Amino acid sequence: MFLTPRLFRILLSVILLLCGGYVYGSLFIIGQVAVAVLVVLILADALLLYRTHGIAATRRCAERFSNGDDNSVHLRVDSRYPFLVSLTVIDEIPAIFQRRDIRFTCTLKQGEGKDISYTLLPTQRGLFDFGRIRIFASTRLCLLQRRFSCAEPQTIKVYPSYLMLHHYELLAMSNNLTEMGIKKIRRIGHQTEFEQIKEYVKGDDYRTINWKASARKHELMVNVFQDERSQPIYSLIDKGRVMQHAFRGMTLLDYAINASLVLSYVAMRKEDKAGLVTFSDAFDTFVPASRQTGQMQTLLENLYKQETTFGETDFSALCVHLGKHLSKRSLLILYTNFDSVGSMNRQLPYLQQLARRHRLLVVFFEDVELKAYAEQPATDTESYYRRVIAQKTAYEKRLIVSTLKQQGIYSLLIAPDQLSVGVINKYLELKA
Repeated sequence: MFLTPRLFRILLSVILLLCGGYVYGSLFIIGQVAVAVLVVLILADALLLYRTHGIAATRRCAERFSNGDDNSVHLRVDSRYPFLVSLTVIDEIPAIFQRRDIRFTCTLKQGEGKDISYTLLPTQRGLFDFGRIRIFASTRLCLLQRRFSCAEPQTIKVYPSYLMLHHYELLAMSNNLTEMGIKKIRRIGHQTEFEQIKEYVKGDDYRTINWKASARKHELMVNVFQDERSQPIYSLIDKGRVMQHAFRGMTLLDYAINASLVLSYVAMRKEDKAGLVTFSDAFDTFVPASRQTGQMQTLLENLYKQETTFGETDFSALCVHLGKHLSKRSLLILYTNFDSVGSMNRQLPYLQQLARRHRLLVVFFEDVELKAYAEQPATDTESYYRRVIAQKTAYEKRLIVSTLKQQGIYSLLIAPDQLSVGVINKYLELKA
């Protein structure tokens, strides 16, 4: 049982009446009557609230949330009281969200129910616990409140952004990918994967004529080629300390995981095989490239618990283990971050080793806030020096791209919030 602010205001008024009785005797008598009436009203209010279990509530939400996306939570509140009640509904959300506004007020008539919806935006992956739904009910008198604890505690998994997968699928169905920045890549020349030999028909390219088959058949035959398929695509995700930098509430590791998941989805739609490698100071997770049913779920299960470490990334261990696990030439998309040319040069021999055996794309991140600061005009000597340092750092990022290009290594310098679209465009470009 909880006392309401209205009751405290009434009690204060009664106390003032009783105190006024020391000056005017009639006020003391009025105060005594008010006390008796108040006691009766409190008893009546308690009887109305506690004579039946009048409130029921349930929570409906997905068993897994999508990291970096709005996830809906639905509450259903039903009243079994035979009169109108006022409710305050509080859902005990996981503490990681740090929100204090999940508090709703409503009134329900006899036998009425109401649906309440809100959204949560997680910025971390892992397991998070919901508590109970706490409902405080009061009658028209609003002197007392009864608390109801409804719904059972619930544990949800926050996965990498799988909602983005459905978003891209719907865009593809409606041909709106170009509006999202996904570029159409023009294919030049012929595909190299042979499919079949067929009879020549008007309109076929004469350059595809198979003269040996034509001699045997005594009629023109042409070769038919198709897009190269079933190429292994591996996402290599660095979990070292350089991936702990945060941008808009999410770490660079989270952006890399979301982008790798979307890329794997697109690659499998393109009939390529998608795989996963995570590493830090040691080789960690390895998921062989595949396009079988259930591969996306396997990637999700391996990605949602990944965390950064505070150690230095060991690229030598990555080269050794990839040499053992990958026998076929593959497209390796490495998600990491280089703050300076010096940090890149320390890892350059290992990148060159990977590029000799595979096609390597190095993806690292542009510091958007530093770039915006460098573009601001200087107002004094100190801000001028700060601006020069910021410009020097941004220049080093571009210099890294140039250095990697000179070594025959593909690279992509991109802002974290544009990562998914940028990586997909680069994949389509390399595949073309």
